[in-house]
Amino acid sequence: MAFITSEALADTGYVVLDDDTSPIDPAEWRDLEYVGWRSSGITRFAPLTSYAGDIDCNGFWNRTPPRTDKDGVWIDAQVAIAPTLQSRALEPGAGIGRCRVIELQPNDYADAIYNLHQDDNNRLNEPGTGWVVRGYVNLTDDTESMLILRSDRFDPATEVRLPLHAGSRIVIDTQRFWHAVWHRGTAPRYALITSWTSGPELDAYIAAHHGDPHPPTVELDPRLVEAAQVEMHRRIEERRRAFEAQGIVMEPPVDMSV
Repeated sequence: MAFITSEALADTGYVVLDDDTSPIDPAEWRDLEYVGWRSSGITRFAPLTSYAGDIDCNGFWNRTPPRTDKDGVWIDAQVAIAPTLQSRALEPGAGIGRCRVIELQPNDYADAIYNLHQDDNNRLNEPGTGWVVRGYVNLTDDTESMLILRSDRFDPATEVRLPLHAGSRIVIDTQRFWHAVWHRGTAPRYALITSWTSGPELDAYIAAHHGDPHPPTVELDPRLVEAAQVEMHRRIEERRRAFEAQGIVMEPPVDMSV
């Protein structure tokens, strides 16, 4: 039996929605409690939901009993600080798993390419139920920054680059793409990330906000792209040798949300 998926994501695997132009007090993300977590760059996360309503960013499958990335429990203390962010996550009416704010420090393009990763949103998900995807709302005005998507980690010809100005909204099957953010700012970037369960509610939300599966991609100098490719392979090989010296076999990185 197949999963329930979103028709809007069938073509490209992502859509860009109309911008969210409603104001949000920056205190809603700045005053949250953050925890360190591995991700595509130097990051911290402020969870709004978790497996059991505690301050925890772990995958729900790493708790007891394990479950897939669904049925997140709201963290009262965090929601009290960020009620508008909670309302943004609830707006589609779709099921919610993990929901958190990410804080990403500035990086460069080579960093982002090296940190490309795929998420593992659907571990333990049951066929016949909704496929879990991710929704993003960029909270800070990072006009020079971009979300990078690749269907092939090592092929820049598959790369799509989506701008991250304030209020930009994107829904992505992040299990389908290698992805990371190139944050070109001088201050941290903040974004709301929500795991949504595909189904009619999410489809209606995407349609209501004119989800575009073919938005413009940011153009980059091909020389910059080629230099980053070389640097990515250099870092991967350096890391492989370091792990090999310790008798450790490297595995591809997974579940490291942007």
